Amino acid sequence: MKFLLDVCAASRTLQQALVDHGHDVLSARDGHGHASDEVLLALAHGEDRVLVTEDKDFGELVFLRRLPHPCIVRLVGLGVAEQAEALLDLIKRHGDALGAGAIIVVTATRVRIRPPPGREHHP
Repeated sequence: MKFLLDVCAASRTLQQALVDHGHDVLSARDGHGHASDEVLLALAHGEDRVLVTEDKDFGELVFLRRLPHPCIVRLVGLGVAEQAEALLDLIKRHGDALGAGAIIVVTATRVRIRPPPGREHHP
């Protein structure tokens, strides 16, 4: 799977954990450190990469401005080691959602998965 780590979530620990598990990882710190959220979102979308961030501003770009996007994983309140463990567990348990453009929020106690805008299920 391909990932783009936003600057706020681009620890070497997280990057190395993903690489060690066979994933293709691009870090915003490596050449895109000053890129806007819009540029990072477009880069991730264009390269079909899951965008990993701690930043909630990507939600505005997706839900209010309706910009094209890949899957976005927001890690909330997790330490560096916890981020790696949580993301690897998410890949194992919910890999299908990662490929479907879902918006995912991961905390220490919860994973919330929202389908992409326009694909919500309404009973």
